[in-house]
Amino acid sequence: MKDSLRGVPVVLGVVALFLVVQFGTLALLEPFESAGLQSTENPQDPTNSILYVGLLLVATAGILLVIKYDQQWVLRAFILFTSGFIASYVFAVVLPAVDVGGVNAAAYAPAAALVAALYFYPEWWVVDAAGVILGMGAAALFGISFGVLPALVLLSALAVYDAISVYGTEHMLTLASGVMELRLPIVLVVPATRGYSFLEEAEETAAAAEDDEMEDTEGEEGERGAYFIGLGDAVMPTILVASAAHFLDTPPVFGVELAALTAIVGTLLGLVVLMRMVFAGRAHAGLPLLNGGAIAGYLVGALAAGIPLVEALGLAPYL
Repeated sequence: MKDSLRGVPVVLGVVALFLVVQFGTLALLEPFESAGLQSTENPQDPTNSILYVGLLLVATAGILLVIKYDQQWVLRAFILFTSGFIASYVFAVVLPAVDVGGVNAAAYAPAAALVAALYFYPEWWVVDAAGVILGMGAAALFGISFGVLPALVLLSALAVYDAISVYGTEHMLTLASGVMELRLPIVLVVPATRGYSFLEEAEETAAAAEDDEMEDTEGEEGERGAYFIGLGDAVMPTILVASAAHFLDTPPVFGVELAALTAIVGTLLGLVVLMRMVFAGRAHAGLPLLNGGAIAGYLVGALAAGIPLVEALGLAPYL
């Protein structure tokens, strides 16, 4: 009983991070659209999703090459730049503008501070704070740029790809182990032991590698020090949440569009199942459960709102 309860704070921590990303994304939709940040000319075009998946495959191949040839500094620089870039969008719409020489300092100053914190002191809470900001920004950008059908295509394709890359080729495991050393907001970190330090763990892992010894992320008495979940696992299902809220008209419940709210519930149900599997002791593909839960939840909400299935799937213009 004690062992089963030990994981409860971790699950609650992961759920809390997901909820902050999801509701933060919903809050950013209108400001992002007003700022003209929609990145596609036709958000309803499903080929947008195909293009994105293609770019993702190219990016994954590039990351694997960087890891293979031990040039992680390239990836580190790219992620830091991207972090600052997306964070500047978020700060630009949530903070009052401060013009300094024709530049909105309220957007770029905190974004630069965030990048500096990630570079000089990437402790777990710094990484999580940055990850939440980036997750909200990225999901909101995709949410206003991808209609419901493109979002469904994207989530379905990525769920299949994630399953293949984890259980089939296993290259996602190689990628995950390679980028973990960067201590950047590619992952969300949830401590499982009191006093856990992401920085100290990284130093111990590096020392163990020099001694050719493998160290697990464990604390005292063999307890695991922390659990990690990819930031993409939070962002991808949230894209559908955002798209449903932005493009579909369903009755609001607690101030949230019904289809978007049920997509959130579906994501969280998938997350709980995923965490239960992770506690069993091995890595699992997250997107099949998370995206699958989001899609199922979205469809339940859309149908409950009286929207025909064909319209809920975004197929009406093609039939």
